[in-house]
Amino acid sequence: MANKRQAQYSGIGGQAVLEGVMMKNKTKYAVAVRKPDGDIDVQVEEYKGVCGDRKFSKLPLIRGVFAFVDSLVLGMRVTMHSASFYEEEEEPGDTTAEKKASGGRADDIMMGITVAVSVVIAVGLFMLLPFLISDLLGRYIRNASLVAILEGVFRILIFVGYIAAISLMKDIRRLYMYHGAEHKCINCIERGRPLTVKNVMRSSRQHKRCGTSFLLFVVLVSVIVFFFIRVDNMALKLVLRLLLVPVIAGISYEIIRLAGRSNNILIQIISAPGLWMQRLTTKEPDEDMVAVAIASVEAVFDWKAYLEETFGYEAEDL
Repeated sequence: MANKRQAQYSGIGGQAVLEGVMMKNKTKYAVAVRKPDGDIDVQVEEYKGVCGDRKFSKLPLIRGVFAFVDSLVLGMRVTMHSASFYEEEEEPGDTTAEKKASGGRADDIMMGITVAVSVVIAVGLFMLLPFLISDLLGRYIRNASLVAILEGVFRILIFVGYIAAISLMKDIRRLYMYHGAEHKCINCIERGRPLTVKNVMRSSRQHKRCGTSFLLFVVLVSVIVFFFIRVDNMALKLVLRLLLVPVIAGISYEIIRLAGRSNNILIQIISAPGLWMQRLTTKEPDEDMVAVAIASVEAVFDWKAYLEETFGYEAEDL
């Protein structure tokens, strides 16, 4: 029987959406949303990724880039789905059939544009802006190492400041509560507890495989990479920072992937900053939110079989 005190990798992951939670297990994902009337809507779909099952997309370092792209695409898809329950009333005469006929392709195009714009903004804000600020200071500071360190400090401050600022918004705070519910469900299962509201509520809302931790690793890895890779030409500096983004994402993915599968002390130390950041990006959910997260898990994951196989529980005891 596995040690119940240590988390055991389950393979499931997810994200918070508007008034709901998405959970993904292999190629299947479920979106559970608390509708305005109080009912829980659960939709189960399949997503194989932008590259499907092609072997090159599973190679170390490379797989991190595709995993990041997939998380953006799937994240936008499930967010649009959850938002559809809270859209303003349609114009008279606008039937569901008409909406599907006119909206399908347009929605895909809009989603693609939104993902692309989001990536551009993220790269500009967290990669290029710190570089431009440090380069400006470099005109007065002649120590190249100090300028490189300042660029890293600015990158970290901008990232943490951004997360802290948006956490003050009422809607974002509620989203973070669902984010907490998502983490609590996964922690509940991976700690060997039956998936009940009571058990989930007393589970931790921090998890080593969180997207927040991944983004923080991207920032920290970029600080190290850019410290050692230096050139004098301004244009080449900018180009290198853009070209190295996929490399940094790939390295960060491998770190967080290892963190999700190991409990040794070194991994715990490496994971600590990301867990600290999750104090900002997750909030304690209420029981109704937890019920939504549980519905999403159960739609794609047989947690009873997992507990029996991993922790040695008898099915009838659950």
